[in-house]
Amino acid sequence: MKTPGPTATGRSFPCGAVLTATGVNFSVYSRDATGMELLLFESAEDRSPARVIALDPGRNRSYHYWHVEVAGLKAHQIYGWRAHGPAQLGFDGHKLLLDPYARAVAIPSGYDRQAAARAGDNTATAMKSVVVDRRSAYDWEGDAPLRRPFANTVIYEMHVGGFTRHPNSGLDPARRGTYAGLVEKIPYLQRLGITAVELLPVFQFDSQDGPAGLSNYWGYSPISFFVPHPGYCLSRDPLSQIQEFKDMVKSLHRAGIEVILDVVYNHTAEGGADGPTFCWKGLDRSTYYLADPNQPTLLANYTGCGNTLNGYHSVVRRLILDSLRYWVQDMHVDGFRFDLASILSRDGQGRPVKDPPILWDIESDPILAGTKLIAEAWDAAGLYQVGSFVGDSWMEWNGKFRDDVRGFFRGENGMVRPLAQRLLGSPDLFAHEEREAEQSINFVTCHDGFTLNDLVSYERKHNDINGEDNRDGSNDNRSWNCGQEGPSSDPTVEALRNQQVRNFLTLNLLALGTPMILMGDEVRRSQWGNNNAYCQDNEMSWFDWSLVERRADLLRFSSTLIAYRVGRDPGANQGMTLTELLAQADIEWHGTSLHQPDWRDISHSLAFTAKMPGDRKLLHGMLNSFWEPLQFEVPGGHWKRWIDTSLPAPDDICIQGQGPLVGSTYTVAARSVVLLIG
Repeated sequence: MKTPGPTATGRSFPCGAVLTATGVNFSVYSRDATGMELLLFESAEDRSPARVIALDPGRNRSYHYWHVEVAGLKAHQIYGWRAHGPAQLGFDGHKLLLDPYARAVAIPSGYDRQAAARAGDNTATAMKSVVVDRRSAYDWEGDAPLRRPFANTVIYEMHVGGFTRHPNSGLDPARRGTYAGLVEKIPYLQRLGITAVELLPVFQFDSQDGPAGLSNYWGYSPISFFVPHPGYCLSRDPLSQIQEFKDMVKSLHRAGIEVILDVVYNHTAEGGADGPTFCWKGLDRSTYYLADPNQPTLLANYTGCGNTLNGYHSVVRRLILDSLRYWVQDMHVDGFRFDLASILSRDGQGRPVKDPPILWDIESDPILAGTKLIAEAWDAAGLYQVGSFVGDSWMEWNGKFRDDVRGFFRGENGMVRPLAQRLLGSPDLFAHEEREAEQSINFVTCHDGFTLNDLVSYERKHNDINGEDNRDGSNDNRSWNCGQEGPSSDPTVEALRNQQVRNFLTLNLLALGTPMILMGDEVRRSQWGNNNAYCQDNEMSWFDWSLVERRADLLRFSSTLIAYRVGRDPGANQGMTLTELLAQADIEWHGTSLHQPDWRDISHSLAFTAKMPGDRKLLHGMLNSFWEPLQFEVPGGHWKRWIDTSLPAPDDICIQGQGPLVGSTYTVAARSVVLLIG
């Protein structure tokens, strides 16, 4: 650290640490603090600060902002805050606090989450903020967000670390599980054909926020809303880590792949009232968090994670907006998936409101215009807003698509009518809104729950390894193990599982809406029956690269479907709402007999003939979730088989126009899907 010079009053704006002509200006918000100290360090390992600067409330405070300018400081300077105030409001003047607006964070080798939860000084083991030169040049080489329309988008939900961390990834050990490692595997993503990656949280998170002896692998435990997670970096230098993230984004864009971030603005790593104090809780708990309406000294927990960020407060709204703008402007990301987005529709007392300010702030922000916005439109306290989420620009994770498609292929009664809705973009949920047809983000699996392989291999969750006596994770999986629990050497069971996987992929990738598939589903990645692997940073969760060759037939099936999906004319339905698209489409429903759909609860079959606006092809589909083969009538005309999920590769999916001709009837095997092209 260069020896700091004299201090000046400083300015309240901008927040965070910003280089000036002579040093660094620091500004932090705290309404209820009675005193504030800025601590400067030589390194992240320092057990005590090299200098402590006590701010004068009369000189260094403007309204609720504490600020000071320190001459002689440069980029890379390590610092932190201490806030003093009433203990009943959460203040602990011994705790070292991160800057909410810091662009980089230094983590000491002895970082200890528990020390941040105990009373007393935790300086020696605390994370510390780092000054970044926000004006420093990075050569983007002309890069910009791709702005691919949703109508031509296929999303691949993936974990940055888990994608390349497996020893059989073929990467140098130092590069496994890093942003750089993901870049090396871009050719695989191109081979698969997806157009966007949706990255599980890459904001810096607390990997120690897991059960005893286990880590927080998924990353839904944010420490900062501006800092790329250092655990995915090659360099230990906080400033180099920013460049590594930018290198990844630029490389993905060059390959035509968009970058969507899974963002967590609903809670933080600070847990409940007895959890650790890293930042927001120690600076101004009553501003940043919702209080429990029944016990104001405790924090509201609508997230299941111990606290709930107060997105209704103007200061928190500004923090969220500034974070989003940073990732778009400085980091060039293409969009965001908002974890438990319905939290943001709650007011300061936790009540859902009709026009939540933060959601309209995001939607109306000119910097974010054109950015992909995706909502997980529910929360952990029972608020469910799929089909009713606020705003005009939001796409929504469609949990009903997942449940109904699973239920149909599981052979449940009463699933034919719901399935027809899901195939058409869920008009029962979305047609009342003047929104594009791709509003529904269709998925069968995601990070939360079974993988596609496990969906067809396990009837119950196997989460004992998580250390919670198998109590964690959902019990409602709507899965079927095809006759044997877990791995099987029975070729009949394996053939049926492959068939079911092809069924799910076919409907997910061809239904109206925006498809999303989970990392590794295209090659039947397994988590050994664990449906809540958030704390399993090991081979259970990692992408097993040996599957690429072992499941080459399924990879071919997936990539062929994706190529068809992406190859459709993206402008064919541009500007149409779902209602308008369906009004102009030519769709007719059938059962096993033409023009006679069987909508009864006991029905397990459905057929359709469809021609969408702008599509030169006529498609005829026959779906059989019954446990016996069914003979379907085929409309008159010139039909060729495209897909039959009951057939082994390469006959399961044909190159379009090269499949065999089909007669007036077709026997659809039990639990299978057949698609014909005319």
